[in-house]
Amino acid sequence: MKQNIMPAIRLTLFCAVFFSGIYTMAILGIAQLAPNQGKGVVVEQDGKKYHINVAQGFTKPEYFWPRPSAVDYNAAGSGGSNKGPSNPEYLELVQHRIDTFLLQNPGIKASEIPSDLVTASGSGLDPNISIEGAKVQVKRVAAARKLNEQQLLKLIEENTEEPLLGTLGTTKINVLKLNLALDKL
Repeated sequence: MKQNIMPAIRLTLFCAVFFSGIYTMAILGIAQLAPNQGKGVVVEQDGKKYHINVAQGFTKPEYFWPRPSAVDYNAAGSGGSNKGPSNPEYLELVQHRIDTFLLQNPGIKASEIPSDLVTASGSGLDPNISIEGAKVQVKRVAAARKLNEQQLLKLIEENTEEPLLGTLGTTKINVLKLNLALDKL
């Protein structure tokens, strides 16, 4: 028994020191190389500060809407739902989101709504939507702001982010950046 306990104790001590000290300091050091030293990307517009990497809750018709949030866009409580795609409560919630979207976006069919506009991300704080998710909202935003739809399509194109290194991830658009650019028009 002594043969098994001593290696287990040594491994436990090693892991405690490594993962709570060495590994943590290594990750902190790497974060210092990132923009804003790993504290997130903050932008300021009209005297307000915004975190680009955390979703914001836009609900007014004159703004592009982000993905729904399972945590009501509270960055202190990141989290998703553990309800599966066949859960009746989850299906009811998604249907409610679809109905709300269709009400606010007349002329759009349910089949045209990208899934990212009616389903929350795993963290509930995903700041990005698909290009299709932005384009399907153009008519509503253009009507609310009395803008030409082509202006908004150009704005979407200008704010489109390509995958990292051209292959890692998907083409996406940061809703906050898009809405801040929209306010500058």
